Amino acid sequence: MSYPVAIILPSLNPDEKLLKVVSAIAESDFSRLILIDDGSLPEKRVYFEQALSIAKEAGLSAELLCHAKNFGKGRGLKNAFNHYLCDPKGCLGVVTVDGDNQHHIDDIRACAQSLQENPDTIFLGARDFSLEGIPPRSRFGNRFTSLLFRFACGLRLSDTQTGLRAIPNLCLMDFLDLSGERFEYETNMLLEIKAKGFAFQEIPIRTVYIEENKSSHFNPLVDSFRILGVLFRFLAASGASWLLDLGLFTLLQILFQRLPITASVFLSTAAARICSSILNLSLNRAVVFRQHGNLTRTVMRYYILCAVQLLASAGLVSFLLSFLGRSWAVPVKLCIDTFLFLLSFQIQREWVFRKDEVSPK
Repeated sequence: MSYPVAIILPSLNPDEKLLKVVSAIAESDFSRLILIDDGSLPEKRVYFEQALSIAKEAGLSAELLCHAKNFGKGRGLKNAFNHYLCDPKGCLGVVTVDGDNQHHIDDIRACAQSLQENPDTIFLGARDFSLEGIPPRSRFGNRFTSLLFRFACGLRLSDTQTGLRAIPNLCLMDFLDLSGERFEYETNMLLEIKAKGFAFQEIPIRTVYIEENKSSHFNPLVDSFRILGVLFRFLAASGASWLLDLGLFTLLQILFQRLPITASVFLSTAAARICSSILNLSLNRAVVFRQHGNLTRTVMRYYILCAVQLLASAGLVSFLLSFLGRSWAVPVKLCIDTFLFLLSFQIQREWVFRKDEVSPK
């Protein structure tokens, strides 16, 4: 069968494995192939020329985009998306494939067929990291980022580093606007799925690691920090508001020290929370969850949550200070609000700033 999708294949300093990937694609009746040479060494460019010859001999429409220097996989994907969108040639979307022959052709076809049958859904190839023989850096990196994805944005993903992705046309324009030049761009794409409410589905694929994944250009130290930096942006806005809240609470406790404990704690908590909530609402809506429209409902839900959180914070802190004494006010509030912060983040993500539907593109 013919798959109305374009294969996008970025590569840096390829070898014979690239030719094996292209040969399998050329024999599978795909519509289009876009290769990206991400600034490879001169002696490695011959593999791109051979890959083009293989594709064209099989009757596959093949193109090569070249970078004069290595800009990174993220830049390569964005350039390819832009090139494709300028003339989709009747394709429903794209399937991104790595050039190291670690994506089996049957899995590539499965993603393409799924996109053909569901042209409004993103399909992500998901490997099984519980199998024996998985390189330690890949096993640890994936499990760690999977946990962060689940906490930070509510995405349950079993493979956060997969390069095999089937993406419909309606999502590609949004992906062009994302930041990231290297591997962090692929993480940004996953975050955009949650932010825009795009439908997605994981497809189990073979778990293939050739030569302990030596061909991978993923730097487990540098690129992991980039990915973590992207994820922690979700927490930065709440953290900034929390610091403002704690600072104001500490100052007000000094000003209200002559009042009874319950009154001073309640007044300090209320005043600090009002100021920090305005900052938090603005940052969460504009930066973190990127929600537009339906402001009235969002504000109403946000301040319902704030009121409950305020009463819980003031009540728990007052209760504990009645046993421990006023001198423990700041550390007790620190512990209570840390717990409430984690709980509040989940509620904001799933209720306050929830997106009900995807706007058609």
